[in-house]
Amino acid sequence: MKLSIDPQGLWYHGSPLRFSELREGSTVTQWRELAEAFSHKPTVLGYDGNGSITHNGTAPGYLYVVDEPAAIGPDLYPHPRTTIDPNAEFLTRRPLRVRLVGELK
Repeated sequence: MKLSIDPQGLWYHGSPLRFSELREGSTVTQWRELAEAFSHKPTVLGYDGNGSITHNGTAPGYLYVVDEPAAIGPDLYPHPRTTIDPNAEFLTRRPLRVRLVGELK
């Protein structure tokens, strides 16, 4: 699946924890559904060519959006060990402020 990055787009993070700042080295994505899936802490995750995600995570989770400017290069870089398609996962180079979008069941 081909994923494009929107320089003005939102960056998401999913987690089973509540907080207001991502640590350096945290994973972010512009693929909202992927962040939602990761919030449930799955041990198995897959998706088809249309982007439909399946996973076995059952934990309640939270969806966050990065709440400050973040750009590839100075703030974010491609995840070097991802098993997902290019442009799906990025890591943070520094702590980033986040805003809670919602609780996921």
